[in-house]
Amino acid sequence: MKKQKKAYIYALLAILCWSTVATAFKIALSGMDFLHLLLYSSATAILFLGILQSFNGQLKRSFKITGREYLQSAVLGFLNPFLYYLVLLKAYSILPAQFALSLNYIWPVSLVLLSIPLLKQKIGIKNILCILLSFSGVIIIANKGSFSSLQMPDTFGVLLALSSSVFWALYWIYNVRDKRESNAKLLLNFIFGFLYIVISIFLFSEFNLPAKKHLLAAIYIGVVECGIAYVLWLKAMKLSSSTDKIGNLVFLSPFLSLIFINLFLKESIYLSTLAGLTLIIAGIILQRIAQKTK
Repeated sequence: MKKQKKAYIYALLAILCWSTVATAFKIALSGMDFLHLLLYSSATAILFLGILQSFNGQLKRSFKITGREYLQSAVLGFLNPFLYYLVLLKAYSILPAQFALSLNYIWPVSLVLLSIPLLKQKIGIKNILCILLSFSGVIIIANKGSFSSLQMPDTFGVLLALSSSVFWALYWIYNVRDKRESNAKLLLNFIFGFLYIVISIFLFSEFNLPAKKHLLAAIYIGVVECGIAYVLWLKAMKLSSSTDKIGNLVFLSPFLSLIFINLFLKESIYLSTLAGLTLIIAGIILQRIAQKTK
């Protein structure tokens, strides 16, 4: 089999994994709060990544870094998994899964907007129009397609879902500047993030063990979201002749997620959700085309 075909297979398997996570979020959150979900899923991710690094003979090397690099992991771990998932999971606990999922996909737009002050990048009129197109999708989703009156499902939940995209974009910007090996820095980021979560539970909640069903969902999230899918995607990136060939496949994920949400959570999917999500992704893809043309 040709390398590019293998790349597509690995990429699609990773996307399939990511597509199940929104459903797992809601299942886990039905039996525990968002802090404990983050605690158990992060612990699982650390175990998975630690085993992976050990299998690759890189575990000890992951910790043989400078004080500056430890500081980088402390900051990145605060952004992700701690702050990003803290806000995102709280949004999932408030909103129907389809809203939290769709609104979180605005993060490439947040990335462009943050790149202006942080990376000193300039955007043209085409980029601005693409951003407005994506934001029109946000308005349609948040307002359930109604233009005659405001029908937001929960304003606070919507703001949380949108702000999670900002934290992810910030993490992406600063993570790109960290030139360490991907699995090594991800492992350390999760270790620091886990410490922040433990402190948060100690201060604002209390430790408890959820029912088996909900605990298994949390473990599934840790293994699949931050483990298997990540490894599959990296494999696809290495095999692909160009990242562009698999990059846009990621946008299949939210639509697949809506199918799983409907099947397993029995949520009726609004037509406005599909329309809004399509506008968000169309704006992002057109923006990428505009950047390449430029």
